[in-house]
Amino acid sequence: MKHLELHILQSVPVACLNRDDLNSPKTAVFGGVQRARVSSQSWKRAIRELAKEISPNRFQGERTRLLFEPLVQALIAKQVDETEADSVAKQIIDALVKLDAKSKDKVKSTTLYFMSPLEMKTIAEEYVQAKDVKKALKKIDSKALKDAADISLFGRMVATDHSLTVEASAMFSHALSTHKTNNEIDFFAAVDDLQPKDEAGAGMTGTLEFNSATYYRFAAINLDMLGDEHHLGCLTKEDRCEVVKVFCEATIKAIPGARKNTMNANTLPGYVLGVVRETGHPIQLVNAFESPVTSRNGYLSESISRLNAEYQRICETWGIEAVCATNIPAKKVSDFLAELVQYVA
Repeated sequence: MKHLELHILQSVPVACLNRDDLNSPKTAVFGGVQRARVSSQSWKRAIRELAKEISPNRFQGERTRLLFEPLVQALIAKQVDETEADSVAKQIIDALVKLDAKSKDKVKSTTLYFMSPLEMKTIAEEYVQAKDVKKALKKIDSKALKDAADISLFGRMVATDHSLTVEASAMFSHALSTHKTNNEIDFFAAVDDLQPKDEAGAGMTGTLEFNSATYYRFAAINLDMLGDEHHLGCLTKEDRCEVVKVFCEATIKAIPGARKNTMNANTLPGYVLGVVRETGHPIQLVNAFESPVTSRNGYLSESISRLNAEYQRICETWGIEAVCATNIPAKKVSDFLAELVQYVA
């Protein structure tokens, strides 16, 4: 498997990037100690949104339960009358992910569905030709997803029709702190601006949990899969290079937006190792931190040293060979990305 790996070290200050059901920052035990954790789903959402911002024409996928109105409009645009379009849109949703019978305010599907504008247009065109929803859905292939590289990268699962399932060509780990981390509590008080001057006390008080950490993040792309007929094989090599470049840039720069106005934690990575290998499968370097980093002078420098040492160890011990291994800050980001994408087939 030809693949591209990104190994990212990023220090984040006071933050709650990803919270659990108790509104606390997520954690995990690794190496016998508690670590700060950000789920892959949380960071992937941020990456998808930034990729869409960088390349809006190529990353147009939308994951939603509100398929009805866009489908109706796509059908009407193909001269289907409104009454028929309403009925057909419901049939399409029911065939894909089932209609939510409990929804009263809007027509919704029972689960989220990842769809692109071109896919909706294609379904509408094929329905007009065949006047059959099932036949129209059978016409969906990778060409109908060429405006949605995010679907090829992040994948989608369609339980009712496996032919519409797209296996993700990208993979992610949960971000973990390279060191032991304990959640802390922030007590806050808010002033009531209209409170009489002779009354003391805050208008309200409360608590929030937070932590700070140096995270190890990992992401990879199966370049062979990305270029096959079920993914982006219909694109030119130059277009696939652009997709991979945007994906890598977004993965490096994106950060979850939780509490961005009260605990703004927007930082950029301190170190990024990019690796391209012709064979084998992507390998995390998280075991560099199985023994947690301890320091009174920051965690990043020691984390970088350990990451590079772990990479050298697995290359030497397991005979792993890379056709490219480059890093930021040795290369500026534009040169780093250009070096990686030249290996896209």
